[in-house]
Amino acid sequence: MRLKSLSLNFIFVLIGFASARGGQPVLPKSKTFKDQFYIYWGYNRGWYTDSDIRFHGHDYDFTLTSVVAKDKQTPVAADPYLVPDKLTIPQTNFRVGYYFKDHWSISIGDDHMKYVMTQNQTAMINGTINLPLTEVGSQFNGTYNNQPVNLTDGKFLKFEHTNGLNYVYTEAAHYADISSLFGVRDTDIFQLNFTQGVGVGLLVPRTDATVLGKQRHDEFHISGYGFSADAGLNFTFFKHFYMQSEVKGGYINMTDVRTTYTNDHAQHHFWYGETIISFGGIFRL
Repeated sequence: MRLKSLSLNFIFVLIGFASARGGQPVLPKSKTFKDQFYIYWGYNRGWYTDSDIRFHGHDYDFTLTSVVAKDKQTPVAADPYLVPDKLTIPQTNFRVGYYFKDHWSISIGDDHMKYVMTQNQTAMINGTINLPLTEVGSQFNGTYNNQPVNLTDGKFLKFEHTNGLNYVYTEAAHYADISSLFGVRDTDIFQLNFTQGVGVGLLVPRTDATVLGKQRHDEFHISGYGFSADAGLNFTFFKHFYMQSEVKGGYINMTDVRTTYTNDHAQHHFWYGETIISFGGIFRL
């Protein structure tokens, strides 16, 4: 929570300071990134609202209500954060974009988040389970009407998007140079920008789900859609290198999550939030 709080407070303090200095920031006419490209790589921390998750297959159709989930943060260490073939183990963010006009860009990116259903919880269940008595999981057969089910031991359900909750999106963004509000005179050396954007995209998770003891399906699969909005501060050095701090949030609707190799599915939707720290570069082709 410290990373989230620091990022939010820093951004809001700067916005308030800019307003107190007279409203809209002064945009130096001589400074523009038009017709240049940018690329960045970063890391995130995520938060998710509770969701109702429907599971359905040939012999069952039930919904768990108000399921709690969290992200899966990898401890900061040289391994895996600085090991090339392990870079995607943590929760990461990648984006490449193009400044098509003054103060505007369009980009494509991937937010590699991780979504883990909290195992130590009791959820309410509605629906039916009618597995053959010879199958694993048949001990849960029955008709349920808003009854509690304890998920702690994982025999009923394990459910994660850990490799990951991949939001592949396109975004339009605006940036405003606010360097002059802080006394910066030479933006060729250092420039401070306030950024904001909106995006829309697809969810391509690799889901790790064990439903009623069935064999899991953990291959990448287009499972739904989402939209997002973000705001942040961009610290650009020597016109070509930058660090960016963002807060981002949006809505995810996963209408077709593959859970088993027998073509069973899950569905759920929820709101999410991220704090992001990233590093990148600006260049011409």
